[in-house]
Formats: sequence, structure tokens, C-alpha cells
Amino acid sequence: MTERTESLALENLHCASCAQEIEDTLCKMQGIHDAQVFFGSSKVEVKFDSTKLGHDELVKSLEQLGHRVAHPEVPSTPWWKQLEVLLTAISGAFLFIGLFTQFLTSDALIAQFGWWDIHLSSFFYLAAVGFGGAQVTKAGLNAILEKHLGINGLMSLAIIGAVVIGEFVEAASLAFLYALAEILEQYVVDRARNSLRELLKLAPQEATILINGQPQVVSVDGIDVGQTLLVRAGEKVPLDGTVISGQSTVNQAPITGEAMPIDKTAGDVVYAGSLNESGVLHVRVDKAAKETTLAKIIHLVEKAEAQKAPTERFVEKFGRIYTPVVVGLAVLVAVIPTLFFAQPFVDWFLRAITLLVISCPCALLISTPVSVVSAITAAARNGVLIKGGAYLESIGQANVIALDKTGTLTTGRLEVEEVVSLNGASENDILTIAASLERASHHPIAQAIVRSANGSELVPVQNFHSITGKGVEGVLNGQHYRLGKLSLFQNADLDVFHQLEDETKSVVVVGTQTEAIGLISVRDQIRPQAKAAIESLQKLGIEMVMITGDHDAIAQNVAQQLGINHYHAGVLPEQKLELVKQLQQQHGHVVMVGDGINDAPALALANVGIAMGAVGSDTALETADIALLSDDLSKLPYLIRLSRQARRVIQQNIGTSIFIKVALSLGVIPGWVTLVAAVLIGDMGTTLAVTGNAMRLARLKPPKAVDV
Repeated sequence: MTERTESLALENLHCASCAQEIEDTLCKMQGIHDAQVFFGSSKVEVKFDSTKLGHDELVKSLEQLGHRVAHPEVPSTPWWKQLEVLLTAISGAFLFIGLFTQFLTSDALIAQFGWWDIHLSSFFYLAAVGFGGAQVTKAGLNAILEKHLGINGLMSLAIIGAVVIGEFVEAASLAFLYALAEILEQYVVDRARNSLRELLKLAPQEATILINGQPQVVSVDGIDVGQTLLVRAGEKVPLDGTVISGQSTVNQAPITGEAMPIDKTAGDVVYAGSLNESGVLHVRVDKAAKETTLAKIIHLVEKAEAQKAPTERFVEKFGRIYTPVVVGLAVLVAVIPTLFFAQPFVDWFLRAITLLVISCPCALLISTPVSVVSAITAAARNGVLIKGGAYLESIGQANVIALDKTGTLTTGRLEVEEVVSLNGASENDILTIAASLERASHHPIAQAIVRSANGSELVPVQNFHSITGKGVEGVLNGQHYRLGKLSLFQNADLDVFHQLEDETKSVVVVGTQTEAIGLISVRDQIRPQAKAAIESLQKLGIEMVMITGDHDAIAQNVAQQLGINHYHAGVLPEQKLELVKQLQQQHGHVVMVGDGINDAPALALANVGIAMGAVGSDTALETADIALLSDDLSKLPYLIRLSRQARRVIQQNIGTSIFIKVALSLGVIPGWVTLVAAVLIGDMGTTLAVTGNAMRLARLKPPKAVDV
């Protein structure tokens, strides 16, 4: 057996019940192991035995269900030239002519066959049925043969039933209005998918590479890792890579959601889809087109539907029960009044057909997935990757958010905060001496000092020596200097040193063999957006808890600055799991925010795990439930608001769909609801309403990040 997986794009998938119909039909085919339809990206992924089944058979099966397979190399047909639009327009024209003939002319009787009264207008009505209902009837009958009573099957039965009882104007109206509804639904669903399409368009399909020093434009799919890209000002970066030469500002907002462009120079990483705003960059390709960060984001967004929200699973179960119940009721409506109460068969059969139309669950089933698609793709465009509807719904239910300190609330990078001069030495001299002694060290404090002295001219060090557990020493310009702990300097009792330490700063002393000449304090900096983000989350009613491995004094200081009431200090990595369990027992729904690597076990145990700064990190993208592609904490309140708004929209859509369906069903029995009203309100109108409501989620934006 040779298992093969194919992903096929569908041109006209705009109904959630049709997606289920495709899955059920394909899974029954011999040789197919699994089939999954992704409504948001309009794709179907099929796993099958290639020795028993081929690509052509898959395409044929989909076309029998009324779904065309899209071919990327073939340009899309303008909407006014599409076959469905042309057939619908012709159907509408014949319906109008039929109505004109019936009501504004004599419309002379031609013949009578049983209960069929054939007038001149009847020919126009039947023509309208033929053009408007041909495709839905073909797809519907194929679905019925596959024992799947989907929306196409129900509409087919309704159209055929209306023709059989001689209600030609009803049949024509139903065929035309349903075809029109399909076109309108396709339009609004496509609008909801626009955010995902915009993601797909971010990376250019062609790029300029240097071959023997000469620029050449080629397809990105043909570029190998290690080749050199030429990215001019105003062009998008086509592939992930590292800048070899050049300097520019690059707008990474389409990928990470960062508001401000980032300066890029030799050694910096750039991502496919970001915009080079100024200078020319030469970039070494690090990842092929299918492996870029953007490609992974798009892939994960497309797959996000596999993680269905609890509400969506409920709606699917409800739809599977609701439709057969209403179909059974329609049969009873057609039979009981005629057999037991001597009522006219045609009248009650028409009411039964109307119930069939109302029983179509399209609007109900589409209410949740279209909301999820709209929210997830909008979040992705704002630098937040949500891995599924389950997490979209879950994040808004958070009672507690636990945040790691280092690298999450703080930058994770020590910076020099203060230089204190003692005995007359200048601050610049103190930094120069310290940086010269520390230039070869990889210790975080040493690197912070070297960065701070970047503008100073460092001095060569002679007789360099490391003093175990205390610091370093060496000779600069003939003078012996030391740098390190206070204990390096005999009889040194510096009040200012202890004052700085009390402020939870790490302090190093710089001096000669005889005396201290200066102090340098360094501290891990709190992220600029952290305080505002914490305040926003607390206003949303969420308890904030900080977790850190640092000692209590540092943890307390950071918690006080950020307004966090609860913190846990001195927590080892393996202890974070137990802490998350305790928080779940105390508060219920817990969200954990960390770096996605060191905090991976705790992120996995939490109800929702959120990874910070996941752009470029394959581990974080794969393991986290939600990934913030940049280190912008302001995206957390945005996530909560988006989730809660999405839940409200989904509940509104489900409530509206069920209310309209039930109300129309109750109005059928006394004859208050006609077949045309059932299509206009129960199917087309409700579907357009819930889809339009879902599209509001795309307008919710995160606040602009503070300029770092």
C-alpha cells in the first residue's frame, strides 16, 4: 500500500453542510483513508491509497457533488463570466417573462394533464427551473444516491416536488432564488476569507537572486538555501534569510504585527513577506519557500479549523438531529391532512416542500466556522497565531493568566542602568575600563557593559586574569584594575553599593588594587508595553500571576512596578507544572504565557498556552496553542477582547438562525409562510445576516505598541 496525501482547492465551497457532505462522500470511497475539509481556506485534504485511486477520480467525485477543483496555474474567471452567474441570470429572465405573461397577458390555456394546467407562462417557468436548478438538482441527486441528505438534496426534492404537483411558478422562484442565494453566499463567504488570502499574497512569487554577481529574476520555488537575494528599497523580502550586506529599515508588521519598522544590518534575520523600506539588502537564503515562517503561519492558520470549538461541535450535532426531524415533519404534513382530514393534497404537499426548504441547516452550520475564520485570520494579520477555534473560544474564558518573568514581562536582556563615580573618576572612564576588562566574556552582565560602552574606545588588556567566583583583573595603560564583587576590595564598605543592591539591581565594582573608583548597576528591563497590558487585563477581570526563578526581592520589585498582586519566586522549571496545577484547582481556567521553549511543559498543561516572540521559532509555532509573533504584550488584552467578541458573535448567529428556522416552521402549518419566503428569509437572508455579523470580527484591532 502506498499512502498519498493531496490537498485540493475548491472554487465554490461556501456552505458548511456541503463541507460535511464532501467529507462523508469521500470517506466512503474505496481506497480513501481519510478526508478533511477546511472551510476557511476552501480546501480538502485527502489521504488515499495511490494504487487504488488517482487524482482524476478524486476530482470527478468532487465535481459530482457540485464542487469544481481550482487549478492555481489557471487564472480565475471574472464573476460575471462564471457559469453559475450566467445560468442564474437566464433563469431570472425566464421567471420575469413568465410572470409578465401570466399577469399582464391573457396567458391562454394550452392543455391540461391531470393536475397540471399548462399555460403559455408555464413554458417560461419550466425554462427558469431548467437553467436555475440544473446544477443544484444534479448535485443533490448525486448526494441522495450517496445517502447524504444535504442542502442540495433538500432543494432538489423541493424543486422536483413543486414541478410534480404543477406549481411551476413556485418551482421557478425556488430554483432562481436558491441559485441567487448561492452566488450571494459565495460572495460574502469570500469576503470573510479575504484576510487569509491577503496572508497568501504577502510573499512575492518571484525574487531577484545574484548569479555570478549579476541579478536575475526567478520563481521563489526554484531558489535554494544559501543563494543570495537582492532586495531593493520598496520590495518585499521573498524568503527568510540573513542580511549579508547593506543597511535598511524593514517593516515586519505583516508578519509580527509590530507597528514600527526595524533597523536591519549585516547579521540580522529578515522574514518573507516583510517590506524593505529604504536601503538595498543582500540576503543569504536560510529557508526554502515552503519552510519560511510565513509559510508555516499560513499552513497553521489553514489547519486551525481542525481544532473545532465546543460550540461548533454542538452546532454540528444539533444540525444532524434537526434536519432529519424537520424532514420527517414535512412527510407528516404532506400525508396526514390528506389521508385523515380530506384536505387538498397539492396545498399540503406545497407546505411540506416549504418545510423541506426551511430544514436546510446551512445558515446554522455556517454561523460558527465563518466567525472562527474571520477571527483567526484577522488575528494572524495582527501578529497573533491562534491554532484553532477551540483556543479562540477558550482564551476568553480565562480566570487567571500566569506569566513567566524573564523574557516575557522583561526583555530578558540586561542593560546598564546607572554608573556611579567614586573618588573623582568619570563615568566614561569607568565604563571604558569595565568594558575593556569584560570584552571577551560571554556573561550577560559583561555583555551589557560592553554594549553600553559601544561609543568608547576600548583599551587593550595585559596580564588578564580571572579571579574565581569574584571577578577579573588586568593592566590597562600601565595601571592595574579589578572588576567584580565588593569582596574584591578590602575594607570597602560602600553605602551606595548596598543601596543599589536594595533596589534589586546587580552591581559590579570597578577599581584599582587599592580602592574602588566606580559602580555599575545592571538590570533586566521591563517591557515598555507590560504595565499597560497588565492594567488592561485586570480591567477585563483577569487575575495576573507572575512566575520567576529569580529571588524574592527581584520578583517583588517587578511585581510592584507592574501592579501584579500575586507572584511566585525561586520557581524551578520542573516546579512550574505543579504551580499551574495548583492555579487550575484554585481558579479553574488558567492561561500560561512563556517563551515557548523553556516553559513548554507548563504551556502544554495550561488550558491555553501562549508563546511570546514566536516569529522565527519553529518550536514555539508548533507547540503553543497561541503564539504572539512579536514580544508585544499589548496583544494579550486584544486576544481576550477578540475571543469574547467572537463568542458573542457566535452565540448571536446561532440564536438568530435557530429562532428564524423555528419561527418559519411554525408559520408553515397555518399557511403563513410561503415557499418564496422560506428561501428569502430562512435560507438566503439568514445566511447573509450571520456571515455579515461574523465579518465584524475582522475590524477589531490591537492597540499600537509603545515605541521601544
